[in-house]
Amino acid sequence: MEAYLIEFCYDVEKAIDLAFQGSFVLKFYDYLKIKGAKKRDVDEFISSSTAISIKDTVNELSEYLEGGMDNNHKQLREAYGHISKPQARKIRNYLDSIMQDARRYSDDKKPGRKRKTIVDK
Repeated sequence: MEAYLIEFCYDVEKAIDLAFQGSFVLKFYDYLKIKGAKKRDVDEFISSSTAISIKDTVNELSEYLEGGMDNNHKQLREAYGHISKPQARKIRNYLDSIMQDARRYSDDKKPGRKRKTIVDK
């Protein structure tokens, strides 16, 4: 494991813990820019166990928000019942934004020419 990947995972897991406490502190795209992350490092993060865990949590929170009476939804109510539905929605959106930021950063770092933006004067 690369040193960058360990650092990314640590910081993201810390941000997830804070999100469940109600504090959304990490803007992952900006974080990656400040760190000067390489595409390879971000791609490794996207396929890491931390990212897989985020995707699973997003899916579980979506199922929790959907609700239902079957056994699976009953377990999700036990797991996430201490979180209000509006708060669960915020957490789900926040975790999803972390993964979207990682994919967007990876796409922005693709090799090749950058498109020039036309600015109207």
